[in-house]
Amino acid sequence: MSKAYAVLPCNGLDKCAGCISREIALQICEESDSAMICPVLYRTAAARYDALAKEKPLLVIDGCGTRCASRLAAEKGLKIAEKVNVTEAAREMGFTLGRDLRLGDGDYEAAAAISAALLKETAGDGAAREGVAFPESLDYATYTKDKFIFRVPRNPGFYFNENDVWAYVDGDKARIGVTDFVQKSLSDIMFFDPIALGAEIDQFDEAGSIESGKAVFEIVSPVAGTVTAVNEKLLEAPELINDNPYEKGWIAEIALADLEEDAELLCGFDGYFEILKRKVDEFHV
Repeated sequence: MSKAYAVLPCNGLDKCAGCISREIALQICEESDSAMICPVLYRTAAARYDALAKEKPLLVIDGCGTRCASRLAAEKGLKIAEKVNVTEAAREMGFTLGRDLRLGDGDYEAAAAISAALLKETAGDGAAREGVAFPESLDYATYTKDKFIFRVPRNPGFYFNENDVWAYVDGDKARIGVTDFVQKSLSDIMFFDPIALGAEIDQFDEAGSIESGKAVFEIVSPVAGTVTAVNEKLLEAPELINDNPYEKGWIAEIALADLEEDAELLCGFDGYFEILKRKVDEFHV
C-alpha cells in the first residue's frame, strides 16, 4: 500500500452492510499502518479523531445508500481521500450480501475482496487511471453560509466556467463535473442523462444533464473536444454527485481540441471562488 489511512467506517451495526464495513476497516488496519476512527466515539472524543484525520488520508467506508460515514465526515469538515460503498462494491464484484448481523462466509469473502482492492498500490477508480490522471486527494477551500458548506478544489489544473462546471486538465485530456454549488442547489439528485461516447462538442455545449426533484440542470462543458468516457456509475447511483461532485461524482472525460482558446473564457480557482461566494449569498438571502 502506498500510504496508511485514517479509516472512518459506517456506524450502522444494525445492518449487515454496516457490520461488513467495520470488518473491512479492521482488515485494513491489521494489514497496514492505518488507524480507525470510531464513528460513535467521534462525537465525544472529537479532538483525538480530528488529529488522526489530519495526520493520515481519510478513507470513508459507507455500508449502504444512507452514507452515514460520508455524512459524518462532511459534518466534521473532513477532506476525504478515498471512499467506498460496501453494498455497491460487493455488487460490482459479484457478491450477494447476507441479511444477518452475524457475518457468514460470503460476507467475510466480500470484506476481504473489498479491503484487498482498497489496499492496492494504485489508488482511485479504474476509469481515472485509464484516462485522466486525477489527483489522489484534493485541497479544498470552503465557503460557509448558514448550515451549508461549499467546497472548491484549489489544486493546479482546475478550470471553471460561470455555469458552475469544472474541468481538470491532464495533458491533452480533461475530466469535467459540476461544482458543489450545483449539487447543493439541486438537493438530492435522482437522474443522470449522459452525453454519448465519441460525441464532439464545442465549448459551452451541453454535456449531459442531471435532475433532482427541484429542477433539471444542463451541464455546460467548459472545454471543446471529443467525449472519451462517461461516469457510468452515475446511471445507477446519481447520488454520488451529492456525495462529492469533484471525485466519484465526475461526469465525463474529453480529449481536448484547443485548451489555450478555451482557457480564455474560463476561471481559475481565485476567479471562481469569488463567483461562488456571490451566487451563494444571492441564493441564500
